[in-house]
Amino acid sequence: MEFKQLVEVAEKWCSSVPFDLIFAEEDDERRLDFYAEPAISFYVLCPDNMTGGTENFHVWSESEDCLPFLQLAQDYISSCGKKTLLEVLDKVFTSFRPLLGLPDIDDETFEQYHAGVEEEPEPDHQQMGVSQQ
Repeated sequence: MEFKQLVEVAEKWCSSVPFDLIFAEEDDERRLDFYAEPAISFYVLCPDNMTGGTENFHVWSESEDCLPFLQLAQDYISSCGKKTLLEVLDKVFTSFRPLLGLPDIDDETFEQYHAGVEEEPEPDHQQMGVSQQ
């Protein structure tokens, strides 16, 4: 994907989360830097198959406080299959939710998913060998 398109994806993502795209550089490495209060920063190195650069996305932070939270996103990126920038950014956002003071996404997703689901009543099962006379 062209770097310009990656920047557009990142800017659109930033419009729905508390992060800002503060730097985008294509010369030495295809790098996107993000920042959110309180002092949460990370960057994404984007794949560059055209010039022999990195094959997959890579996320990192120069902040020691942020690094442990990026483990989930790093594990996700290294798992099987190609990832999109949007998928990577969403996983980073999920990882940083505790630092941002937001509720755990898993609990919310579970509640939202089950909010509109009505369980069907289980059918009555007759017990075998027991007569109800």
